[in-house]
Amino acid sequence: MQRGLIYDPHEQNNRGTHEFNKAIDRALLSPASSGYGNVVPPEIRDRVGDFSDHLSLPNDVLNNTFQGNLAGAGNSAARFVINTVVGFGGFVDVASLFGMKRHDTDFGETLHVWGAEEGPYVELPFLGPSTSRDTVGVVVDIFFDPFFVVLKEPTSYLSPAAYVVNAMGTRYDYQETVDSLLYDSADSYAQARILYLQNRRFQLGIDSVPGEGEEGFDPYDDPYDDF
Repeated sequence: MQRGLIYDPHEQNNRGTHEFNKAIDRALLSPASSGYGNVVPPEIRDRVGDFSDHLSLPNDVLNNTFQGNLAGAGNSAARFVINTVVGFGGFVDVASLFGMKRHDTDFGETLHVWGAEEGPYVELPFLGPSTSRDTVGVVVDIFFDPFFVVLKEPTSYLSPAAYVVNAMGTRYDYQETVDSLLYDSADSYAQARILYLQNRRFQLGIDSVPGEGEEGFDPYDDPYDDF
């Protein structure tokens, strides 16, 4: 596949899932996030965000190790210990105050480092834009999450619960941008698709800028014209 092109062979099904996700957002996520943001002070929302990030640090340790980034794995482990001990169990990101930048990663990136192709674009129910590679990454990250695997119910649900609450806070913080994309754009599916692919490829260090003789990255172009 050429750099900068969109590979979306399941577009019809993806669009159906996109409409489902929009309906869920309109009926549940948007009103819940508005209520959460209006009731809970920013300082508390920040603490929830720090705690959610803290719970994902063990996965950062594993994935940085799998990628051969031992410095990143060590940094993630140190952040976890510091924030657990002196950051009130992870509710305060003390490590960042010490200049320890987070090496955020996931198993989708691990697969990329191992040479796995991006694969077709996919929109997942509830989770939104993804690719086939990142979908596998999400599943592996969930089942390799130590808090999910080791802890017993109901404690094992602590990590997903923190993620959901933090997602509501994020939805509230970016309410105008998200609403504009989902409800004001001419084709919200195409806009969400290009934003995800561009951001994800940038995150992974993939050059999405067309080279000589290559087509531009236009969400409304047919990516199969050359085939």
